[in-house]
Amino acid sequence: MKKVIVITGASSGFGALSARALAKTGHIVYASMRDTTGRNASQVEAAAKFAKENNADLRTIELDVALQLSADTAIEKIVSENKRLDVVIHNAGHMVFGPAEAFTPEQLAELYDINVLSTQRVNRAALPQLRKQGNGLVVWVSSSSSAGGTPPYLAPYFAAKAGMDAMAVIYARELTRWGIETSIIVPGAFTGGTNHFAHAGSPADKARAAEYDSGPYKGFADDIMKGFASIVPPDADVSAVADAIVRVVDTPFGKRPFRVHVDPTQDGAEVVNMVLDRVRAELLRRIGLADVLTPRALASQSQNAA
Repeated sequence: MKKVIVITGASSGFGALSARALAKTGHIVYASMRDTTGRNASQVEAAAKFAKENNADLRTIELDVALQLSADTAIEKIVSENKRLDVVIHNAGHMVFGPAEAFTPEQLAELYDINVLSTQRVNRAALPQLRKQGNGLVVWVSSSSSAGGTPPYLAPYFAAKAGMDAMAVIYARELTRWGIETSIIVPGAFTGGTNHFAHAGSPADKARAAEYDSGPYKGFADDIMKGFASIVPPDADVSAVADAIVRVVDTPFGKRPFRVHVDPTQDGAEVVNMVLDRVRAELLRRIGLADVLTPRALASQSQNAA
């Protein structure tokens, strides 16, 4: 049965690919993005063209994850049009690249807002509907950087993604008794096929950044990018992330994996996360809360199959 799905940050990259893949599978997909009549107008047109050519139910909707009112308005519209919401996919995010010292505290706060607080705004808008239904799925697009190898010059971004991953883990345990499942998708480094590196932000303190580029770290940024490129297989395809999301969404209730790693560089995150998640689960068992590790089937079987 088709599901009603909303994806944040779906103007490009993982979000756009996932929206199209899910729509082609037969779901009702809302590709959310900001500024649909301005900077992203061309993305709205592209989505409409895709929907028509593929006979897919792909819709775009205005949703600025930096504004609670925007999130509330978008979710209200989706529920009004469909009388339900089955899947929320947290994909919106932004990357920065450069020496950590050269970023201002305000830049770090902004990055945390985009990558972490955005999920809170969308959750506060959407979760009341999922809890009311007694059924739903929340998918978080995390990063292997939260547990795997972490090269320099990406500290602010890595810290924000680690914060998002931590939120996802705890939220999962607070939603299972409501009949809501959680799956965390963990992409590795893809140097092509997305705008992450191409559109990465830079330090606001240019003078401080210049000190790094003229001192013992001169040329270090290029070394990092060359190093990244050397470990990404030539056949690494970002569509694998979208495919992983489709598989999770289409897996029956109660059978969905808690984490799915899609990491062409094999940076070790899968091994570390396996240990971390087992340790966290064991603590819950020790304190008598083992039931929150498994989502309850509160809704009817027909709804759960949706």
